[in-house]
Amino acid sequence: MPFSDALNLVGRVLIALLFLGGAVQKVGDPTQVIGMITGIGLPGWLDWPVAAFNLVAGLCLVLGPRVRVWALVLAAYCVFTSFFHWQLRADPWQVTIMVKNIAIAGGLLILAAQGPGRYYLFGRKNT
Repeated sequence: MPFSDALNLVGRVLIALLFLGGAVQKVGDPTQVIGMITGIGLPGWLDWPVAAFNLVAGLCLVLGPRVRVWALVLAAYCVFTSFFHWQLRADPWQVTIMVKNIAIAGGLLILAAQGPGRYYLFGRKNT
């Protein structure tokens, strides 16, 4: 099953890129994200802990510690954040992001079910 394990790793890296990119965006140009957050009534300072969460979660998907747990947490995060994009549904782009988040949650649930495969740096086989 080395091919399946390689596909698992590539899939984890591709999914992680979304979260790592989100962290870079939230830190590099927080104004836009803070504007969206405050626009739906949440405090702007949430940008920073969410950026840290995105960074840690993305790295853990790639490196392997507790992949199943991180996949479940990230799936819930994607569904949860979809609610906020739905609040901005007057903008069709936000609806597209919401649907993308739901689809990513589906992929993360599959990852949670399958686990990290053989290619990971940290953790145990069953994590």
